[in-house]
Amino acid sequence: MSRALVLSEGDRGALERIAGSGSEPHRRVVRAGALLALADGGSVRSVARDMGFHQDTVRSWRDRFLESGPGGVGAVAPGRGRKPGVPAAVVAAIVADTLFEEPPDGSAFWSTRSMAARHGVGKDTVARIWRARGLRPWRSDVFKLSRDPCFEAKLVDVVGLYLDPPEAAAVFAFDEKTQVQAIDRTQPSLPMVPGRARTLTHDYKRHGTLDLFAALNVATGEVLHQTRKRHTGADVLAFFKWIDLHTPRHLDVHIVLDNLSAHKSEPVRDWLASPKRARWHLHFTPTSASWANLVEGWFSILARKALKGRTHTSVADLADTIDTWTSHWNQNPKPLKWTKPANHITAKTRRAQTALTKSATHH
Repeated sequence: MSRALVLSEGDRGALERIAGSGSEPHRRVVRAGALLALADGGSVRSVARDMGFHQDTVRSWRDRFLESGPGGVGAVAPGRGRKPGVPAAVVAAIVADTLFEEPPDGSAFWSTRSMAARHGVGKDTVARIWRARGLRPWRSDVFKLSRDPCFEAKLVDVVGLYLDPPEAAAVFAFDEKTQVQAIDRTQPSLPMVPGRARTLTHDYKRHGTLDLFAALNVATGEVLHQTRKRHTGADVLAFFKWIDLHTPRHLDVHIVLDNLSAHKSEPVRDWLASPKRARWHLHFTPTSASWANLVEGWFSILARKALKGRTHTSVADLADTIDTWTSHWNQNPKPLKWTKPANHITAKTRRAQTALTKSATHH
């Protein structure tokens, strides 16, 4: 007697998702479609005829579903299915060579063709092995671990300001974006038209540089900024006075900044030593940890939205662009939120340091 196929609401939903998927294996999509047709009243004979399969094949799909549910649709039984064409030992050797060996021809990294030639397999086979294991020999991620002996203490201090700022205080993330270039193109650019992006010549003319000082209010997202010719201790002091002038007198001032010598120069130290600056507190990020300063994120937004691909015929023109864009930013500022607790970061850096130590023993 033929067993009827009755679907629960959950099973029908699961089969419909499989049948409509663009990423599921083809065998699962086809079998899910056949099962839905059976559940909608089709007979084994009619569904098999419409789909071009034998009745026994469709009947086995139905029986497997009744036994295993949606998870068994298209599942390959142990010992069945296509057998691997490359021995496991060869796969292991390819992975090991990718990770630990350098190409003998002096190349910086293996290509699929050079690795295939080494092991007597096809380049597509190497590509599949790399893809399955997330190996990309041609890529390099840039990083640097801080060697600051006070790394953890400084990080906890800075992240604490971001996540739990003190009451009655303004917290600023401050830094300089130095050597911002006023760049012009050697020929006029063509405007964007449908089907074609705007054009820029590959070469350019330099019209000078400026240094951008910026202090991001962590709570509000507003930015205090100045453009200056240099970034000496005197320039830093002038900008600190600018921050002091624009911060209400009843608030303490907490500044997150890096370890640039100008930030610790004698003019700055003397000014901060005055009893009138008792409300000022500097919080230095760890060395080689510019990512810990939130204003770096704002610099990235500025460069991407206001400076990239734009031409400037003079430093004054560049300064006007920065002033205009920052003014509009401050009309509707967006705070940059820090989300990662300090203990998560320190745990990750410890793992990275351990990995580097182990890696060094292999060289």
